[in-house]
Amino acid sequence: MITRREFAGAGLFILPRATVGAFAGQVAPSDRVTLAAIGMGRQGTAISMDLLLKPQVQMVAVCDCNRASKDYVEYGKNALLKQARETLGTGFEGWAEDLASPGDALLTQQFKTSLGFGGREPAKRLVEAYYGQAKRSGNYRGCNAYADFRELLEKESGLDAVYVATPDHWHAPISIAAMRKKKHVLCQKPMTHAIGEARRMAAVARETGVATSVTVNNPSIPESKTIAEWIAGGAIGRVREVHNWSTRPFWPQGVARPKDTPPVPEGFDWNMWVGPAPERPYHPSYQPFSWRGWLDFGCGSFGDMGCYSFAGLFKILNLTPPVSVEATTSESFAETYPKASLVHLTFKDGMRLSWYDGGLKPPRPAGLSEADERQFSRGQEGVLYVGEKGLILGGFNGDNPRLIPSNERFAPAPRRDPRDRTDHAIDQWLAACKGGPKPVANFETQAPVTEALLLGCLSQRMPGEKLLWDSAALKVTSNAAANNYIDPPYRGDWAR
Repeated sequence: MITRREFAGAGLFILPRATVGAFAGQVAPSDRVTLAAIGMGRQGTAISMDLLLKPQVQMVAVCDCNRASKDYVEYGKNALLKQARETLGTGFEGWAEDLASPGDALLTQQFKTSLGFGGREPAKRLVEAYYGQAKRSGNYRGCNAYADFRELLEKESGLDAVYVATPDHWHAPISIAAMRKKKHVLCQKPMTHAIGEARRMAAVARETGVATSVTVNNPSIPESKTIAEWIAGGAIGRVREVHNWSTRPFWPQGVARPKDTPPVPEGFDWNMWVGPAPERPYHPSYQPFSWRGWLDFGCGSFGDMGCYSFAGLFKILNLTPPVSVEATTSESFAETYPKASLVHLTFKDGMRLSWYDGGLKPPRPAGLSEADERQFSRGQEGVLYVGEKGLILGGFNGDNPRLIPSNERFAPAPRRDPRDRTDHAIDQWLAACKGGPKPVANFETQAPVTEALLLGCLSQRMPGEKLLWDSAALKVTSNAAANNYIDPPYRGDWAR
């Protein structure tokens, strides 16, 4: 998801091998991954800081169509600035006071947010400050900043890999362009904005042999392994239903297109931000952050959160794309996702996976403990596996899973150390960049997951209608009009 600020934050971090020796005594330059970050919004900037801290990474470039601004959503007052200072370490406690938050914004009645910095220039400044501290002079000028990812891919000859953190509608075009340049790609979730794009991304990854991963950890976390073992061992019998619910959306959905046309902010390339999506006048309602709710740019709350949980669910249950999907929603709008929805995906064995958002939740099972009851309380998210002989209830990502009724034959799930910050997707991807095995969440394994997720998003456009899906033919067989959204054409010069 990328808004003006987020796309601007979709910077590319690229470091030539000649500069990798900034930290003497650590990883040898020849063993480092030179990296560029594309899309320097909140997510792009925050994850880029995590990547900076990894000794096997050398960031050399950032890219965003926004030069700089302080209107990006952040989860806590000055959260990005605090993370930047922690990343830089001792002596930087007062770094970049000019990047401090200008205040708060009320996006919806339910979501008040602090505003933070983003864009290619703040990102470049942060990268150079980080690497500069290791030099005797305290200065470093080895990070380039670009407004156009195409220029970055042409000019950064020593680049090994890119991290793509733009809005959803840009994920596939940028990832495919990078893979065709033989660059390894780490892509933010959801993997793509359209089902056809997911197929192409998987095909190009297979053809080029580069290392790829989507930033989802669920397939690799210990909780998913425990749930899979319980199910395989017959703890709840055959799984008939799975229910997954989220408190999203936090951003505006169920709204109409704005009628006024304010000027484009200085330093922001609106045409580049829109890119392959249909053309429209600039308006701050689209970005940053709020682009998630617009059909042309994002995938709504389902795309924002479902990609996390579905990645785990598909691996645990060994799922393939569904055979049908149908949705019930709140009031429909022509260009935005609904405020609330219930989506049912049915698979070839009859198992049904149900998604709830906007405050909706599944029926509460009888016989829950007081602790389990809290999973269904206000503000809580969760997942519920319904088997022929029992239930598995857990947090949204399957965290803290428990068997209902309890069963002494099966060991309880181990409690994860709250200090554990392992990022399986990123660590596996970096290892693969150096010749290791494919990450669990690579583009080929995540293409079917993305297909199911985006079918759910498609059903939200057509509430009340059951869509029959032929995955082999990449076609909705029950509604010809629905196929217009399977692989829509790109705008103008962005044609594939």
